[in-house]
Amino acid sequence: MHMSQYNPGPLLKEINLPEDLRKLTIEQLPQVSDEVRQYIVDVISEIGNSHFGASLGVVELTVALHYVFNTPEDQLVWDVGHQAYGHKILTGRRDVFHTNRLKGGISGFPKRSESVYDTFGVGHSSTSISGALGMAVANNYKGHKERQHIAVIGDGAMTAGMAFEGLNHAGFEKDANLLVILNDNCMSIDPNVGALKDYLTDITTSHTYNKVKDEVWNLLGKLSKFGPDARTVVSKVSTALKGSLLKQSNLFEALNFRYFGPVDGHDVIGLAKIMEDLKDIPGPKILHCITKKGKGYKFSEEGNPTQWHAPGVFNKDTGEIVKVLPKSPEPPKYQDVFGHTIVELAEKNDKIMGVTPAMPSGCSLNIMMKAMPDRAFDVGIAEQHAVTFSAGLATQGLVPFCNIYSSFMQRAYDQVVHDVALQNLNVVFCLDRAGFAGADGATHHGAYDIAYMRSIPNMIVAAPMNEAELRNLMFTSQQENMGPFTIRYPRGKGMMTEWKTSMKPVKVGSGRKITSGEDIAILTIGHPGNFAQEAVVELNEKGISAAHYDMRFVKPLDETLLHEVFSKFDKVITVEDGCIMGGMGSAILEFMADHNYQCHVARLGIPDEFIHHGTQEELYRDCDFDAQGIVEKAMLMLPEVKSSLGDQKIKKSV
Repeated sequence: MHMSQYNPGPLLKEINLPEDLRKLTIEQLPQVSDEVRQYIVDVISEIGNSHFGASLGVVELTVALHYVFNTPEDQLVWDVGHQAYGHKILTGRRDVFHTNRLKGGISGFPKRSESVYDTFGVGHSSTSISGALGMAVANNYKGHKERQHIAVIGDGAMTAGMAFEGLNHAGFEKDANLLVILNDNCMSIDPNVGALKDYLTDITTSHTYNKVKDEVWNLLGKLSKFGPDARTVVSKVSTALKGSLLKQSNLFEALNFRYFGPVDGHDVIGLAKIMEDLKDIPGPKILHCITKKGKGYKFSEEGNPTQWHAPGVFNKDTGEIVKVLPKSPEPPKYQDVFGHTIVELAEKNDKIMGVTPAMPSGCSLNIMMKAMPDRAFDVGIAEQHAVTFSAGLATQGLVPFCNIYSSFMQRAYDQVVHDVALQNLNVVFCLDRAGFAGADGATHHGAYDIAYMRSIPNMIVAAPMNEAELRNLMFTSQQENMGPFTIRYPRGKGMMTEWKTSMKPVKVGSGRKITSGEDIAILTIGHPGNFAQEAVVELNEKGISAAHYDMRFVKPLDETLLHEVFSKFDKVITVEDGCIMGGMGSAILEFMADHNYQCHVARLGIPDEFIHHGTQEELYRDCDFDAQGIVEKAMLMLPEVKSSLGDQKIKKSV
């Protein structure tokens, strides 16, 4: 990795690890915070390809945490990890920060294999409290009673069930040295939904709380002078808290957490002092910090939070986001085709509803939410609930389209099995970001959905090769009594600039032959069919005649088509943007074994390992299922085909 060409400020330049930060005086922390923020703006504005707003919002919090706590001995867990850029810069990764999310560079999320300061690998929301509690209980058991464990979780992530499961158990572990920091910026990627948001806002604006808070902090301010009597002060404080707060009972107190806050999450000196005091208070505690996403950079503070969540390359002086304008019309993103098509279908079919767990702009359900607000639901970060809520809608005769990123769907697997498939309900699962997700890396790749969905009875599993196919599959899925129906499609652009095609039903379990050929058959599912099309042309130039079949459905398989393939070819390649274990290639091998066919089959797809981050194109190449990978595999399987003069094909008698 090449050295950074970015210049950190004078204080930041000297901070290679948190122990260097701890040598500074508390009065220097505001300057460190400014320099960290500036460094993030400098780098991210140029490299693009990164999250942005979340990290700016927690700069002061990050500086205070590493200043007060003895990391990495004290365990710091970041929820999701979009906000961990400042943390990475302060923990030895400043000079490689410009490689963030690039292939071979550092990950955009905390990752245990990358640094001892990354205590827990994250990427999906709401895992921090459970992870940090496990650490706290382990260290208590091992006798490391002085170790602190801090979970930093946003108000959006706090809406997920798992956060409450963690809080509920933590309140029972009274000896656990756990501090939960609620980073409340009232602004997830999309506006936060649910009653909890109103509750948090209520807390933050209530006068009782603020009055109590002042009294409490005055008392706590005296804490350090009390020495061994600190405990009695703490108990006074707790009764003062309880007394005033019970009038306005506190959810967190009810779960046996000591609640402190709300405090200003951008006052770094104040935060450091508070954290210093909290170290001495035993048991589970929650510190409620109010922050602003995009803080300290004028344009992200004032701009649209969704836009500044991950803005791409931008001019740091003007705040202008650099848009590369295409020279010719470009195909749309698959997500936008979904977003427009569901509205088109819903206009004709009044039973259709839209459901998403907190990703309306990411999956483009926001188009329906705007057009038909009473028929589209953002249910917050709650995939399990999203699926069972969709099942509830379906029992009443409606047809919900439940749109969840493939990687996040893993969280709701039981609900898909137990609440939808077992009852054979008409729920359509649209799995966006299926296959390689690109720069988000291993936590976000949607590698497993073909394997996990095809093993469920009653489930139909399909994948479109282009936009027109996506529209046809969506049209098919909303017909009467289709039962559970999964449609998977990738992140990013399709293939067709003219994509608003008329829709027609597709026979469930029917594939299609796209190209005829003699030497070898290529069977694909979903978008990689386009790579196979390129490969067919290239093979043809090399004197190899390849047939290409788009399977379209992994379940049920098109058996008529497969009988044709195996009767005619003794060499077959399967291609999928998903895990090879249990994927479409496996389904084809099962068919072959069940019908006693003998054939040389090569399976291309995602191998049995976690693949790191890079662009989608880089990852397809690395795993050998892009056009080039298909050509290479076919050449290996057909050594007897030599193209001596380019056009003259000599084939040994087999």
